Amino acid sequence: MIATKRHSLRIAAVGAIGAASVALAGTAMAATPAAHTAPSAAVTQQAAATKASITAKPSVSSVRAWQLFRVTGKTTGLKAGSNVTLQQKQHGKWVTLPASAPISRSGSYSLGVKLGLKGKNDLRIVNGSTASAVFNVTVR
Repeated sequence: MIATKRHSLRIAAVGAIGAASVALAGTAMAATPAAHTAPSAAVTQQAAATKASITAKPSVSSVRAWQLFRVTGKTTGLKAGSNVTLQQKQHGKWVTLPASAPISRSGSYSLGVKLGLKGKNDLRIVNGSTASAVFNVTVR
């Protein structure tokens, strides 16, 4: 009985100390908001210095209709695991095709592509507002 009473007192004391330390930590955080402003400004400047970019290189320059080929490349400033998507220029507009691949931890990607629109195809790889340079693949 005495051991149980001591145990419950110990738990109550630990709980009170924990609550007090959380309250003190909250006031310490509230008292110094300027300390958090400076690092976030530095992070913003660093993000601006690291501009997002995508490179793209097709494995072939000419293919038969619906023949599989690869587009590979590297990205910088983009989140690993997010997808890059293939776009094709059709009648003066960029049309998103149902071909996408995830960006690896190293920033590279590899995308399998099949095209059916015969002739010279203008293509690019996009992620959000970031786009690669335009490259061409001729479908015969």
